[in-house]
Amino acid sequence: MRWCQNNWWQSRKKDADLERELRSDLELEEEEQREGGVSEEEAHYAALRAFGNPTLIREQTLAVWSWNWLESLLRDLRFSLRTLCRTPGFTVIAILVMALGIGANVALFTVVRSVLLKPLPFDDPDHLVMLYEARPHEDDTAASNPVAGGMYDEWKKQNRSYSGLALVKSIRVGLSASGGQLPEKLNSALFSWDLLRTLGVQPALGRDFTQADDSPAANGTVLLSWGLWKRRFGSDPGILNQTIDLDAKPYTVIGVMPAWFDFPDSSTQLWTPVYHDKPEDEMTSFSNHMFRVVARLKPGVTLSQGVADLSVISLRTHNAHLNNPLIRQSARSRPLLDHIVGEIKKPLYVLLEATCCLLLIACLNVANLLVARAAARRKELAIRTALGGGWLRLIGERLMECLLLSASGGALGLLLAFAALHWLMQTRRDMSRVESIHIDGSVAAFTLGIIVLCALFSGLIAAFSTSAFGTNDKRILGALHEGSRSASAGSPRASLRKVLLTLEVGLTVILLIGAGLLLKSYERLRSADMGCLTQDVITMHLGIPDARYPTPAQRANFYDTLLDRVRALPGVDAAAFATVVPGQGYQMDWTFNVVEHPPLPQGTGQFALSRWADPKYFHAMGIPILRGRTFDDSKRLDAANEVVISQAFASQYFPGEDPLDKHLRVRGRNAVIVGIVGDTRYAIGETPEPVQYYPLDAGVETVGTLVIRSSRGPRRDPEQFALPVQRIVSAMDPDLPVSDVLTMNQLLGESTLDQSFNAALLVAFATLSLVLAAVGLFGVMSYIAAQRTTEIGIRVALGARREQVMRKMLLDGMRPAVFGLVVGLAASLEASRLMRDLLYEIKPLDPAVYGAVAATLLAVAAFACIVPAWRASRLDPMQALRAE
Repeated sequence: MRWCQNNWWQSRKKDADLERELRSDLELEEEEQREGGVSEEEAHYAALRAFGNPTLIREQTLAVWSWNWLESLLRDLRFSLRTLCRTPGFTVIAILVMALGIGANVALFTVVRSVLLKPLPFDDPDHLVMLYEARPHEDDTAASNPVAGGMYDEWKKQNRSYSGLALVKSIRVGLSASGGQLPEKLNSALFSWDLLRTLGVQPALGRDFTQADDSPAANGTVLLSWGLWKRRFGSDPGILNQTIDLDAKPYTVIGVMPAWFDFPDSSTQLWTPVYHDKPEDEMTSFSNHMFRVVARLKPGVTLSQGVADLSVISLRTHNAHLNNPLIRQSARSRPLLDHIVGEIKKPLYVLLEATCCLLLIACLNVANLLVARAAARRKELAIRTALGGGWLRLIGERLMECLLLSASGGALGLLLAFAALHWLMQTRRDMSRVESIHIDGSVAAFTLGIIVLCALFSGLIAAFSTSAFGTNDKRILGALHEGSRSASAGSPRASLRKVLLTLEVGLTVILLIGAGLLLKSYERLRSADMGCLTQDVITMHLGIPDARYPTPAQRANFYDTLLDRVRALPGVDAAAFATVVPGQGYQMDWTFNVVEHPPLPQGTGQFALSRWADPKYFHAMGIPILRGRTFDDSKRLDAANEVVISQAFASQYFPGEDPLDKHLRVRGRNAVIVGIVGDTRYAIGETPEPVQYYPLDAGVETVGTLVIRSSRGPRRDPEQFALPVQRIVSAMDPDLPVSDVLTMNQLLGESTLDQSFNAALLVAFATLSLVLAAVGLFGVMSYIAAQRTTEIGIRVALGARREQVMRKMLLDGMRPAVFGLVVGLAASLEASRLMRDLLYEIKPLDPAVYGAVAATLLAVAAFACIVPAWRASRLDPMQALRAE
């Protein structure tokens, strides 16, 4: 600090000494002029002409001193601050524009880096992969099939490419009431005892599973998530070695996982050993594909080498069981990070590209305003150039102004990014790796880089328009003779402004078309026919534990009693129970054979989605019975040997014949087809799949969804049944939790959350870009009108009608908007093709979207131009000429 002070004082002393020396030399020159016969009055000017510009000499002398650059920088900083403070309106608008562009970029970069680019928090994550079963001709995007327990066992025994393989499967379990707390349904995961070792993770408290824990004969053990431990058990370390009941079975808590651990997804709250919980026949089956397999590649083994190794094992296993059509002959893999991120990767990159467009629009907007502002200061800059100001110095001042604007906008943008990320983390808790999103040193460095790039981009464009003088005396003289408000619209600076506006409008068109396509796609998605009622219907998830309801008769009786009590509630029009309702996902499929058809060739099979439902399910959900009937409710348990099929099932497996009274053989039993119902979609946006429905009264299934349809009338709100139903269930079984209480519209809304989120963000960015383009157009038109005040006054004085003036100004403003529209539409033809995978039932070249964007942009541009044009046409020619 003392060194800086000493240097500063030394610099000040040298500056004062130089000032005295220059003044002394100038006085000596004046004296010599007087001695030469020059008058007293002319001697001073003659001395200046002979001596040169003292200020320029002083600056050139100071330039060789080491601290001159700092003084020059501080001087430019002070000058830029004063200049910006003299135009607060311009300064505020420019800072806000920069803040929007920089803030959006910082927020999206933070999300992309945290979710897609940051390594997983596991040991050596680059060697972790997810494995899938596949068929030989499936591409990598289609081959993401779960793995059967039997195939996993073969891979684990025979592979030579992986140092570890582990199973994982997401499930839901019921945590029994305890300590005065209500029972609740929790998202859980089953995994093999070596999963945490494969990942390289240890519990924060307690211990990991051992091989002895992961066996059918072992006592139940469980690991808790950090969040569940804090919320349910008050962060009590004494919970270790205590017993809790999951699905009415006792489990001993052996550990608590770290706060950041949320594998396989962020909703998982506890983990149990898979071989302990799943029956042996499921773990050794080659037909039941239900597991994900995490593996760690050995050092030096590539992804393709590992897949080739497993594919050989799969083919060998398939050839040994040719009668089983469900054994796939090949394997696929991808990095574990790609699996966890899932389908959100491409939408995030599209949104990041949108924010880059928004930032470029913001920079063009500010550059355009700076160019227009520099044109208004043309005379001032010419005077400074005539007095010896170099063009590098003028460019430095423009860059300093832009740096101040960008830095201020960056600081405000960082605050906006903080707010946006907080909103995102609260709104999208379901997003993959959302817990890892935060601003760190890398994001701060990115923000600084963006600030500098924005300053250079905008500043250099603005500086280019002010450096045209150079050392050209004619240009300087012409600028001095010009009125500061009389620049022609056809000057190079006006052309530069129009080029910038054209680019800005073109980028805005690209964003608007992208947003329009996503918005129309989302509307098509939400309006897709699910094949069932979606209004006035509420769903509730319910599962009865095998431990308390071990026999089919107990399960069937529970559902009968539950449905009888629910149907008796006031306002209930219909109630039913099914394992899966439309929109809840694929869930499961079964193979079957048609008894009346010839046997299938060896190694082939027929598949269809499998659902269990009570006889009144189709009425409650509004699924039409096209032919035949529903289940006979008098047939229960083993006598419930009927099946209802969907129309797609009948069309695919019974072409040209009547399927009624035919028999399906499934899992060793025959079921007679008694009815055909309308098609439904297992997920919104998916095509209807063949479905086979079996009677709930068989007492096979323990988990499903209760469906209630409210009566039409003044009290038709289906959500009113949530609390009464929970009371009914609690009265029947106090330890039975009811979860996922959602109307059908809410259920479908959750399944389209990604699409609505992507569309909403892109629409927001496109709207901001449209506002910025309108603001830029309005600002530049206002500057042009102000510069052409004299010209307009002369035109009106010479007889031009005001409507002619207004039309000419309006056309001058609309011309770059039209050119930008054409450029943007041409660029959108290619850009929209990149979004093909994100669209549903619409084409990238949708004429309605392109037409709506063109009309909207032209309307906004006309509105932005009409006010400055109207003001210009209202000018009083006498006042305009006097002002000049």
